[in-house]
Amino acid sequence: MLFDSTLRADLARSFGATLVVILTIVLTMMLIRTLGLAAGGRVSPQDVVLLLGYAALGHLPTMLALSLFISVVATLGRMYRDSEMTIWFASGVGLSRFVRPVLRTSWPVLVVIAALALFVWPWQNERAAQMKERFERRSDLSRVAPGQFQTSSDGRRVFFIERDSQDGRTGRNVFILSSSPQAESVTSARTGRIELQGDDRFLVLDRGQRNEQDFETAEKTLSRFETYRVLAGERVLAGVEELPPKALASLQLLAQPTPRNQGELVWRLGLLFGAANLLLLAIPLSASNPRRASNWNLLFALLTFVVYYNVINLSQAWVASGKLGMGAALTLFHGGAFVLALLLLWWREQGNRRFAWRRPRTPAAAAA
Repeated sequence: MLFDSTLRADLARSFGATLVVILTIVLTMMLIRTLGLAAGGRVSPQDVVLLLGYAALGHLPTMLALSLFISVVATLGRMYRDSEMTIWFASGVGLSRFVRPVLRTSWPVLVVIAALALFVWPWQNERAAQMKERFERRSDLSRVAPGQFQTSSDGRRVFFIERDSQDGRTGRNVFILSSSPQAESVTSARTGRIELQGDDRFLVLDRGQRNEQDFETAEKTLSRFETYRVLAGERVLAGVEELPPKALASLQLLAQPTPRNQGELVWRLGLLFGAANLLLLAIPLSASNPRRASNWNLLFALLTFVVYYNVINLSQAWVASGKLGMGAALTLFHGGAFVLALLLLWWREQGNRRFAWRRPRTPAAAAA
């Protein structure tokens, strides 16, 4: 039908334009954040683009749901302002008739959201965690940028080095400040290098001195050395069983129904149910008065989106803390949102029907 094809074409164009704008804004924000992590020494600068891609995949379900929601509200709102909705209502087309073309246009995006939330989200979290962990496992010396002071991974040492080799294991003019609750030491050396022995990594300093102060006794010690050897602190890569719930596959969450795992599963399913419920909510929320040139309906719709997704996070927190069961959370929050969407749709439908039955009285009818 002309009604379905026209509405679906408008929705598709609006969805594409909205998604491009939201992607641009979110990717810019995530790029700034990732560059900040790289500048702080928490991730490798070579992995910035890859981490940005993982972060974009993780936020893509929310961006798709928001784009769908805005496209429906904006398209139907334009039809209200251009009096197209008045023509359709006068022709006998009710507001509930818009549900079918909206769902027919949106169901492929809902399938993509489900796949991203249930399968891609844990995969990208696991890959990003492994990438950050591999970078943290590198020695403190190899992670220090030449000519810059930088703190070690445990926060107890400050390094300064002038890199002297291509492999990053040897440097000159090494400065190390080590601090602990009992003592503080300053070590400087002409050169430093990394040596591997089995699974251990040692930092070997040549021709330097070490100044140490004991806080308990206030004793100071100055020693010079030709060679100083110290074990570089390393961390073992966390196994799959130690990964956080957000990095576990959905089947693993079902196989291990702990409160935290169920909370994570409620959040993933909430992305899908929330996107579907927001589509139904967008239809009655898009209603506006064509005589008023305002976008209050769009602002109110965006507020609804923010509140709904905060409710999804709240449901995850309640289930993870054991205050609410998984089934009860899904029924209460998303079932309640579905019922609210149907009630709003019915309320708008009744109002449009009353409007459609009102006919201006003609002069002949008034005289009779």
